[in-house]
Amino acid sequence: MNLISAITNQPLTYYLDLEAQLSQKVTEPTLFTWIAPPTVIYGRHQAQEVEVNEAYCREHGIAVVQRQSGGGCVYADRGNLMLSYMEPTDKSQEVFARFLHFTSQALRQMGYDAVTTAHNDILVGEHKVSGTACYTLHQATIVHATMLYDVDMDALEKAITPTAEKLAKHAVASVRQRVINLRQIKDVGDIIDFQKQLEHQLSNF
Repeated sequence: MNLISAITNQPLTYYLDLEAQLSQKVTEPTLFTWIAPPTVIYGRHQAQEVEVNEAYCREHGIAVVQRQSGGGCVYADRGNLMLSYMEPTDKSQEVFARFLHFTSQALRQMGYDAVTTAHNDILVGEHKVSGTACYTLHQATIVHATMLYDVDMDALEKAITPTAEKLAKHAVASVRQRVINLRQIKDVGDIIDFQKQLEHQLSNF
């Protein structure tokens, strides 16, 4: 697997543009990892005014970006590792399944008891640590994933506004109750240390 790391502090749109450029040239399985400033990212089929606490984001300087892939609304900051996995194929479901499998396996090798779900999330115990989405661009399939390592949970809870129905579906009362930082489970250093260790494990696939 080809690995590309970015640790520069650019806006999230910079990385999405770079991802699109890479998708035009990808000839082998490629993993692109990056870290962005505080940003809310919502899916292509979602409405910003429904999913995002716009007033809170404006007040706290949190960017709001719509991505090309589907899936739900997520919050990311410098305590979150973003992953973009690409393969030069339009067989998206096969790529999605491979990504979920080897990413959960890599986390297990790092000491996290990670499992995947039918909703394409990765859980440790009963808590979500990673959400994913998938789309095809330039004849390449791209899987996005967030990886919660040391995210500001207060900002995460306040910046996004899931419906009561969505929370009830997962039998939780709040976003914070549903998710957890991997650092709370096992501390492997700062976010850059985590990035390097996860990449090392993924390089074996």
